[in-house]
Amino acid sequence: MSKETQKKLINLAHKIVNEINHGVDPYLEIPIRSLTNVKWNEKDGLLRLGEKKAKRHFFNIAYARKFMQTLLIADFCKDLIEENIHTSIRDMYYNLKRTLPDTKENTFETQDESNPIIVDLETSLDTLRENLHLLADRKGIVAGNVKIKDRGDLIDWSKLGSGGWSIPSVVEDIKFVKVNAKFVLVIEKNAGFERLHEDKFWQKYNCILIGTGGQPARGTRRLIRRLNQEFKLPVYVLTDNDAYGVYIYSVIKSGSMALAHASEQLGTPSAKFIGLTPSDVKKYGLEKFTIKATDRDIKRAKELLNYPWFQNKEWQREIKLMIKTKRKAEIEALSARGLKFITETYLPEKLKKKEFLP
Repeated sequence: MSKETQKKLINLAHKIVNEINHGVDPYLEIPIRSLTNVKWNEKDGLLRLGEKKAKRHFFNIAYARKFMQTLLIADFCKDLIEENIHTSIRDMYYNLKRTLPDTKENTFETQDESNPIIVDLETSLDTLRENLHLLADRKGIVAGNVKIKDRGDLIDWSKLGSGGWSIPSVVEDIKFVKVNAKFVLVIEKNAGFERLHEDKFWQKYNCILIGTGGQPARGTRRLIRRLNQEFKLPVYVLTDNDAYGVYIYSVIKSGSMALAHASEQLGTPSAKFIGLTPSDVKKYGLEKFTIKATDRDIKRAKELLNYPWFQNKEWQREIKLMIKTKRKAEIEALSARGLKFITETYLPEKLKKKEFLP
């Protein structure tokens, strides 16, 4: 994929040079990433970027700066691919930040300027930033009866002590040597992952545990998809009982508005929600261990009600209950029933009865 991306970068450069040579105002064509250009594809269960594009002309003062920044990043990424090295998006920012000769203008003022340009570039080239050899910080941990090869090293996810394996930004190069699991259990919080890992839940129920540490990183989402697609493993997601926990599930399942251009690589449409739900709070007597929802929580929950993939009666019931009670609960609320309640009762019952939300 990197070589294909390299060709796309070179073709982009040739296009710009050709336009200059012919006296044409050079421009970049960038897919529009606004909500108006993101569509829900019911057939494949993913958010998709539409066909609308905007032209960014060099001789338009409103776009000249971004035009320059885009070409700077494109050239930097071409060099990375040619040298077969990777770097972080933050390191790239510092590498490219400088004052232009004989001016007081900087190429970039903050990383908030460079990050969106990376997304512009990957969408316009129809690739992923990882194929541009740009990486984000590692985020996400995994444990299970799995052996992989990563850059020639054999790694056993079942023999990594208490920490688990740290999921990298690029998971496409990982070769699975052995996968012995019945399903994948994704946990929103690292604390929840540690509880299940310490209790060897993955061993007892023959599953793969993945902790996302909040909103899952792109590498984590692609690893989840690979395990689901390549090994036909069901994916169950466990989050806090609040609007943001439900949104994390939504992102894993259907993709996100911001990254709709990459949903096919990031989304896992067959994923199911295992909890924590508002109904669970009442079922397991956790009312005294809930937290008052903020106005922001309620506003977010009302937005979720309108998502096309949450229109079934089960999700409508749970989200409306969240809004009605104005309460939320973290996964840790289950510990009120005992520290091992989640591993010995809650999850086993959910799995046995197949109590999942679609």
